[in-house]
Amino acid sequence: MKKLTKAEEQVMHILWKLEKGLVRDVIDQFPDPKPPYNTVSTVIRVLEKKGFIDHKAYGTTYEYFPLIKKEEYARVHFMHFMKNYFNNSFPKMAAFFAREKNISMKEMEDILRMTEAELNKSKKQTDNE
Repeated sequence: MKKLTKAEEQVMHILWKLEKGLVRDVIDQFPDPKPPYNTVSTVIRVLEKKGFIDHKAYGTTYEYFPLIKKEEYARVHFMHFMKNYFNNSFPKMAAFFAREKNISMKEMEDILRMTEAELNKSKKQTDNE
């Protein structure tokens, strides 16, 4: 999966939030000053060529919608980030963020509980298949 530019990622976040929309709908979600119509339209066409979005035509009006889920994009690029910056080590990454964000022991315990719950949920889903 290709990495998106900052502008492409902004548009994708808006489309993930809206689920579908016209170019004007996307522009309305931007903070002021809003980008020009042609700029957003160009980014949308690039995203379509890259296979991230598609459209439905209503005459000469196009309604765009995501083909890639936000979670899927995040997972792929997060794994790439962890590999490149933390040598594929989740403990190294967790230690880095704990140090940088000054995470308390209680917050670390909360993270551990949430992780265990997710792992248990995944295990149950695997066992049911």
